[in-house]
Amino acid sequence: MRIGLLTGGGDCPGLNAAIRAVVKQGLGEYGHTIIGFRNGWKGVVDGDVRTMSREDIRNVLPQGGTLLGTARYHPHSADGGLDGVMATLEAERIEALICIGGDGTLHAANKVAEQGIKIVAIPKTIDNDVAGTDLSIGFHTAVNIATEAIDRIHTTAESHNRVMVVEVMGRHAGWIAVNAGIAGGAELVLAPEEPFDMDRIVKFLKHRHRSHANFSIVVVAEGALPKEGSSMQYEAQLGKFGEIVAGAIGERVANEIATRTGFDTRLTILGHVQRGGTPTPTDRILGSRFGVAAVDAVSRGETNVMTALRNEEVVLVPLEEIAGKVKHVPDDLLRVARVLA
Repeated sequence: MRIGLLTGGGDCPGLNAAIRAVVKQGLGEYGHTIIGFRNGWKGVVDGDVRTMSREDIRNVLPQGGTLLGTARYHPHSADGGLDGVMATLEAERIEALICIGGDGTLHAANKVAEQGIKIVAIPKTIDNDVAGTDLSIGFHTAVNIATEAIDRIHTTAESHNRVMVVEVMGRHAGWIAVNAGIAGGAELVLAPEEPFDMDRIVKFLKHRHRSHANFSIVVVAEGALPKEGSSMQYEAQLGKFGEIVAGAIGERVANEIATRTGFDTRLTILGHVQRGGTPTPTDRILGSRFGVAAVDAVSRGETNVMTALRNEEVVLVPLEEIAGKVKHVPDDLLRVARVLA
């Protein structure tokens, strides 16, 4: 078979492990031809292709990013996008397409599948908000990076008697904020799942600093928002592509804390640091398992599905069941973050 392969949306550690697994399993086990599309769905529309070989995937396991490149482009929402996809796939004689991406890329994959193209999707996102899977490629590394940053910030916060606000990624779900906040011992975690009350935050910090501590760590997901009707009025700041502006909520929270408490308050925005660098073994293994499972599924003729991790087992779930959905942090994990403050 001639199988297309792309990575779309934001980059993350572990993508190259998935690409490597697709190429090795496809060539070695089945004798397929793997056609890589550069820069995600944009590369499919533009016909920007490369035939993948074993030489392309040597020594890529420890590398972050994606050797195929990526772009935030959704063909179903661009003029002529789907027509361009169909034309390229026909010209390249692509019999099935393996798409590695987050919620946006997989939503686009479902739209392409509706046109009759055979699709197998692989979930990746540091936000870990793809529905249907316990874990997505990139999340484990991002949490490790965020946790290490919080660990480092602890020492300077205590030395200077400061409140340190740390903003992490997480547009619609607070997986990084909650997990890194718990692991790093943050005093407060603000996540999109639970709108916050700045009056209660200020009261808590004043009590903490009066009674038993001279510093505090507040972790804020970029998509966190205050409660409607509370004393802090704020609307999410969006960029030209609808993305949340990095640092906007973190800066506002830090300013509100400083103004209302009088405490020396500083902001650290981790931003794209969370996406880069060497993937953890967990992300390398997960990407490898998903890549092998995707090729196996295509070879069996089982398509229009997504690979997923459930209870340590890799399974296939229908793409239409998860496309466009968000997996939120469960209440029990949010509660752990609250009670350990």
